[in-house]
Amino acid sequence: MEDDKYNYFYEEDLKNVIRKFERMKKNNENYFFDVIEFENIIDYYIESNNSIRAYEAALLASEQHPNSVSIQLRKARVLLDKGRAVEALRILKTLESIEPGNHEIYVAKGTAMGILGDIQGAKKMFDFALTLDSDEPANILFSITSVLQNLNYYEYLIPYMKKLIELEPDFYAHIYDLAYAYEKTEDFENSISFYLKYLETEPFSDSAWYNLGIIYNKQEDYEKALEAYDYALAINSQNTFAIFNKGNILCNQERYSDAIPVYHEYLENEPDSFEAMTYLAECYEKTGDLVLARKYYHEAIELAPEFAEPWFGLGIISLESGNPEESLIFLRKAVRLDDENPEIWYMLGKAHYARKETKDALRCYREALKLDAYYSEVWTDLGKIILRDGFVERSLPFFEKAYKILGDVPGINYILASFYLHTGRADSSIRHLLLALDGDKEMFRDFHDIFPEKLLTRKMKKILTEYNLR
Repeated sequence: MEDDKYNYFYEEDLKNVIRKFERMKKNNENYFFDVIEFENIIDYYIESNNSIRAYEAALLASEQHPNSVSIQLRKARVLLDKGRAVEALRILKTLESIEPGNHEIYVAKGTAMGILGDIQGAKKMFDFALTLDSDEPANILFSITSVLQNLNYYEYLIPYMKKLIELEPDFYAHIYDLAYAYEKTEDFENSISFYLKYLETEPFSDSAWYNLGIIYNKQEDYEKALEAYDYALAINSQNTFAIFNKGNILCNQERYSDAIPVYHEYLENEPDSFEAMTYLAECYEKTGDLVLARKYYHEAIELAPEFAEPWFGLGIISLESGNPEESLIFLRKAVRLDDENPEIWYMLGKAHYARKETKDALRCYREALKLDAYYSEVWTDLGKIILRDGFVERSLPFFEKAYKILGDVPGINYILASFYLHTGRADSSIRHLLLALDGDKEMFRDFHDIFPEKLLTRKMKKILTEYNLR
């Protein structure tokens, strides 16, 4: 009987009943539909992602057939799609007392609980649903995994997906979904393993190769990431995400000449990408082609004048070209657009100092260190300025207070060690030097200039030798 009921709806019959429903809504009339017709109308709109029409159909169906379990169940599903889980639960609790053996009710209840954040309650409902119908475990598992995937409960999705793969080992999309779930839970080894297993049977899946590229990139295995992106692009040359990520890896590896054609390729597909335009400009800047660097920074600004990075790039070019006045124009604009970027404050400070505006430079460095207390280059420049301009005695109280607040940050320890050395307080200098070296001994090379050889005590020289820094 069930088969006959659903076979009644051939494609043309469904089209006719949808036309009838649409005509009713357009003319603001009220037609009668039987339960089967309403089931198919609601299902059609749910599958078409037309939540408004699905809700309208569910409300009218409930009015015409208030005692139909299948209609009430669909109404609950529509409410769940709209995020109205509490209302759906009221309906489902009523249906549970009417048909306690209907697994669809418990899957829907689990969905509602998942939406409300009760994942343990949801899991309990899902597990119970699986005990109710031994003939359809794969269908039930598919419903459960779809719900957990949509709600981003990937950790809880994994065991259900494994069971589904056991039941349907030849349905390779399940393996992909499991790989993706492991990726979202940051279990990258298992994710890679299942993506590779999926690719054994579906080697031309550019999305699987692309996802592998993302994982290898996160693992800092950049060569494998590039190889995965190249496979994705060989399969689908229009995979712009793979092109963009490939360019970013090459840029981050300082392979700027290799990155340039990749960004150009991306911009052919996405000409309005101000981020790619900015990264392309940076690549030209790093390879010494300042004309093209300026060109693309300006084009990025035309596309997105409120994006700080191209302003920043132009500021660096001007500063390094010996034009601090022009640099200040660009860097001030950049810092107005992004005042929480310590690098911009640092470069703005350098531009001020290049114009001998020491007070403004120190203010900018202070802002940079407020945002990133471990910014070693700022500490280095700050120390050099203070030593060069003879502000050690006046600055010591500020740094001693900063040390009490920040604690053992290597940069501030190197500064204090140097200042105490310059003021003849060797014991305090040695104490902070040891703290700095224990925190980051390699950073000493950045601060080497503020520890003049002629001021180093014998004990300090011995310490530096022990740390292999002499």
